[in-house]
Amino acid sequence: MLVLNQNYEPLSVCNVKKAVVLLYLGKAELIAALDGRHLHSVSMTMPFPSIVRLSVYVRVPFKKIVLSRKNILRRDSHRCQYCGRSDVPLTVDHVVPKARGGEDAWENLVCACVRCNNKKGDRTPSEAQMPLVRRPIRPNHVMFIRDFVGSVDDRWKPYLFMN
Repeated sequence: MLVLNQNYEPLSVCNVKKAVVLLYLGKAELIAALDGRHLHSVSMTMPFPSIVRLSVYVRVPFKKIVLSRKNILRRDSHRCQYCGRSDVPLTVDHVVPKARGGEDAWENLVCACVRCNNKKGDRTPSEAQMPLVRRPIRPNHVMFIRDFVGSVDDRWKPYLFMN
């Protein structure tokens, strides 16, 4: 279940039990339900929630995503950013090599297969004539919500900026 803040900003993903408790206690409202599915108790029936919105705005401190090899691979969908392959062992490559002043930053690190990393060597992508599939960017928490969930319910897409 997708949990939205009062301003419709995506906060997190939770299980059905948590979503039902939030709804029952009046701490959240139902935004979207799964078609044709209901939850039953002795005294009531409620739609199976897909998206809930909190009734009160929750101030969330800036969610900084840690720069790590694992998170770079996740950001790049476990695909080499030079050849696009995902079926080979992957490494992390500096777009601007460290020997040339390149730093360990989101905007300078990409996922690369061993073959492409060795071929590029101590050069920039333009010098090696190996253009990047996608420019590296600093990810935000919404990107990782999408990644964590896997297949995304169509009702979630407007809230996760996927339209």
